[in-house]
Amino acid sequence: MHEYQLRYLPQFDQDLKECVLYIVNKLKNPDAASKLIDETEQAILERLPDAEAFEQYHSRKDRRYPYYRIYVENYIVFYVVIPENGQKVMEVRRFLYSKRNWKYSI
Repeated sequence: MHEYQLRYLPQFDQDLKECVLYIVNKLKNPDAASKLIDETEQAILERLPDAEAFEQYHSRKDRRYPYYRIYVENYIVFYVVIPENGQKVMEVRRFLYSKRNWKYSI
């Protein structure tokens, strides 16, 4: 097992916020929105101790760091692992609805 630092990109925060606002305002279900936030945080923290032990997602784009996925309900969290100053950083980048055409979003 490795020790990873955790970092969130602003795009992830924006993606999550948009999904939560949709659930609260359009679906009128604040409990589901709160549950989604909790489950997302838990899934990321559970992955953190060994972030590279999972299958990589092979993007259509050439990337410096491979993407990994975490599934949370109907959503996908995308992250990369970046070596930085002798340590590794799990950088959480996107939070996308799994039913949309997200392959061009990452």
